[in-house]
Amino acid sequence: MAAALITGASRGIGAAAAQAFAKAGYDLLLLARPAAGGQSSPELNALAESCRAQGVRVETAGIDLSDAEGIAPAMAELLGRGLVPSVVINNAGAAYTGLLAEMPLSQWQWLLQLNVTAAFQICQAVLPAMRAAGQGLIINVSSHAAHNTFPEWGAYGMGKAALVSFSRHLAAEERSRGIRVCTLTLGAVNTPLWDSATVHSDFDRRAMLDPGRVAEALLVLAQQPATQVVEDLTLMPAAGAF
Repeated sequence: MAAALITGASRGIGAAAAQAFAKAGYDLLLLARPAAGGQSSPELNALAESCRAQGVRVETAGIDLSDAEGIAPAMAELLGRGLVPSVVINNAGAAYTGLLAEMPLSQWQWLLQLNVTAAFQICQAVLPAMRAAGQGLIINVSSHAAHNTFPEWGAYGMGKAALVSFSRHLAAEERSRGIRVCTLTLGAVNTPLWDSATVHSDFDRRAMLDPGRVAEALLVLAQQPATQVVEDLTLMPAAGAF
């Protein structure tokens, strides 16, 4: 049975994707920020139980993706439980609004770790098993901010642009091993990201993309035959770019 690894799985796009993939019959490895004590959060545990009701196996892990040193050992423990992901969805991330000239270095480094470096580390962790299997698909969730400029969203857009470049280079390096890499480019999605302390905006969230529809797009990418790949799928709100 196919298995999907999803980061940022406890809410928003990640939670919707977990439910969609479970319904489609995928076993799941679900990662999200840990609760106190380093364990899986109550939200992630509840999601896992809901997905198990679909008859699939679900493994969870509380992993702090902002902690670069902790990712490799935590991933080794998770993958050591026996589920080999055939699909990896790097969905976890964060946003920051503010002028680049005034952004604290600590915030810059935090944002790059979550939006770029963590995806690099997750890929490094799963690639050995994918190479051994001779196949696999990595989907990196990007943003139209990677290709456009928005005042006070420079750090976020730069990080997403780096993620796109990383995806293209990784795809070129792993293609001969049967591993495909693609991006899902999104306009604004109505998720808890907009409630973050580091984000200040007044967009109409009712006009944003629905996480459930984004999950459907992820499933479309995952269900492409191994002989083809949608290198990038762009999904935008009908109301336009924001």
